Amino acid sequence: MLFRQLEYLVALSRERHFARAAQACHVSQPALSEAIRKLEEELDVPLVLRGRRYEGLTPEGERIVVRARRILADRDALRSEVGALRSGLSGRLRIGAVPTASGAVAQLTGPFCAAHPLVTVEVSADLRSEEILRRLQNFELDAGVTYLHGDLSENLRAVPLYEERYVLLSGDADSLAHRTPATWAEASQLPLCLLTPAMQGRRVLDELFAEAGLRPSPRVETDSVAALFAHVRTGRWASIVPHTWLHVFGVPYGMRAVPMTGPARAVPVGLVVSAREPGSVLARALTETARGTDVAAALDRLPGDPGPQ
Repeated sequence: MLFRQLEYLVALSRERHFARAAQACHVSQPALSEAIRKLEEELDVPLVLRGRRYEGLTPEGERIVVRARRILADRDALRSEVGALRSGLSGRLRIGAVPTASGAVAQLTGPFCAAHPLVTVEVSADLRSEEILRRLQNFELDAGVTYLHGDLSENLRAVPLYEERYVLLSGDADSLAHRTPATWAEASQLPLCLLTPAMQGRRVLDELFAEAGLRPSPRVETDSVAALFAHVRTGRWASIVPHTWLHVFGVPYGMRAVPMTGPARAVPVGLVVSAREPGSVLARALTETARGTDVAAALDRLPGDPGPQ
């Protein structure tokens, strides 16, 4: 059995298409198919449901893919450990983040890259919270920045980073823009642009509206926080955004941002990594960076504010 065969099987499970899996592995489709066929012969079980096109994995194939991901993750961890002993930490750190947490990721990647100049970082910043946890469990990510819940799996370890609060973002001409704070009832009367209901950040807003006895009816929904700012910029819409995005964009010209009140809630956001030992050396290094970085204080400062002297 070769690592290459396991890589091909994992790629096929992920891509669900022979040609795409072969492309992802930088081999021809016949070479990938033949390697998987030889793996089936060696294990003496069918792994792939074959028809005129890819139809999925057999039950045996599904179980072996789980093992294959673990084996490949351990191989990568071993390579990183050996490389770190020889010439310092190197490799590629894969981080997944919910859209609202991009500002927090940027606070971590700076000091991390400064401490580990041979490491490159790949950030997937538009993932759902559930997708991040799934990819961590499948060893497709080294770390995630997402909302922290009390029911976090025992297979995961979390480092709290900051608490997300919310502000009403509206055009400068809107009457609420000149009041502070704004209530959820007042915000519900505005032409709102919000995240889609599939996003965890939107579900938090819906819960807060529900606590106030309200149900928002946004005219525009998107999976991008940047798109929320763009719509408010037109002067036709208002939105409710995490306070951390003011650190990224500031309060753009022609807009105002006021805190939301009644009810108020701070939602914890943190770094999540696998609790499996020995685990990824890159994830351990990022965890050390997170514990030594005051992300909350940095995100409370607006662009141009030097902070405490």
